[in-house]
Amino acid sequence: MRVPILRQGPYLIASIQAAVTDEDLLHLGQEVVERVGQYRSRGVILDVTVLDVMDSFAARTLRDLARAVRLRGAETVIVGIQPEVAFSMVRLGLSLEGVGTALDLEDGLALLDQHVRRRGKGGR
Repeated sequence: MRVPILRQGPYLIASIQAAVTDEDLLHLGQEVVERVGQYRSRGVILDVTVLDVMDSFAARTLRDLARAVRLRGAETVIVGIQPEVAFSMVRLGLSLEGVGTALDLEDGLALLDQHVRRRGKGGR
């Protein structure tokens, strides 16, 4: 299943709309990293609201995607992690270390705006 990637000003928004396979996640990562350069995006939001499970592969893949996006000069925020998913991730020792997270799309956009402003002032 392809994950739609929308362009919203200087940001890309990828919204996972159904359960995805490992291959889908890998494809999403490649496509997002390419589009960051193509559109000169300053940030990426990954909306995982519909995911009711996040295994170690998915967590690692999303973390690696965020790192690759950062190497391309943009920031990533993951939004919509469900409470059950968060508890399971903690119990399994999975983390999205170094990746911004937010409750929803609105908070994610606000967080990206903060990152971009800080970056423009020479910060990280």
